[in-house]
Amino acid sequence: MGKLRNGILSITSKLDWLPGLVSRLTIAGIFLQTGWGKLHHLDKVTQFFASLGIPAPQLQAPFVATVEFGGGLLILLGLFTRLAAIPLIGTMVVAIATVKIHEVHDYSDFLSFPEYLFIVLLVWLIIKGAGALSVDYFLAKRCEEKE
Repeated sequence: MGKLRNGILSITSKLDWLPGLVSRLTIAGIFLQTGWGKLHHLDKVTQFFASLGIPAPQLQAPFVATVEFGGGLLILLGLFTRLAAIPLIGTMVVAIATVKIHEVHDYSDFLSFPEYLFIVLLVWLIIKGAGALSVDYFLAKRCEEKE
């Protein structure tokens, strides 16, 4: 059993870079697309935000669109990933609180929301970082070399 365990650990340690990359590509793909769509349909997004009772929808719509697109781009590059994840979590919390909350009948409803799953991935990125295939990683390495 020890050889099998060591073999598995050897393989998984060589794939250390994969979870960060897959998480970043998933989250970035989602937020780049939603942010781009919002940026190109700000009038509709503003009207939708107004219908939800979100304060200052004419300010909130471009703000959210920029957060989603810009945050998605930063996460795609793996640049300031931990910081970029924070406002994206905020947008998902607001989405759940304003739009999705009425669909919650029990705990499993909440857990099945895509927004909740995005929050989980974003929290993971905040804690673990962008991974070895990221600008963050290369910047950190460069800073270590200078010390």
